[in-house]
Amino acid sequence: MSSRHAVLYTRNSCQLCDQARETLEIYGFSIDEVDIDKQPELLEKYDTCVPVVEIDGKIRFRGKVNEVLLLRLIGTNGS
Repeated sequence: MSSRHAVLYTRNSCQLCDQARETLEIYGFSIDEVDIDKQPELLEKYDTCVPVVEIDGKIRFRGKVNEVLLLRLIGTNGS
């Protein structure tokens, strides 16, 4: 079984970020969380669209994780 890893760009008190984390955990992802409010360049880039999910070095989701698309993505990676 391949290891799944994601970077979750988030901020405090973000319900969508919490939901994204839960969804990724359900599908076995290890998650590195990055608080955009602690890095000015990330705050400027992602301020209005957190959560942002990066998988395999590519931004895959902004604002919400679409579970159907996530399943397709991990299916192509040999789930």
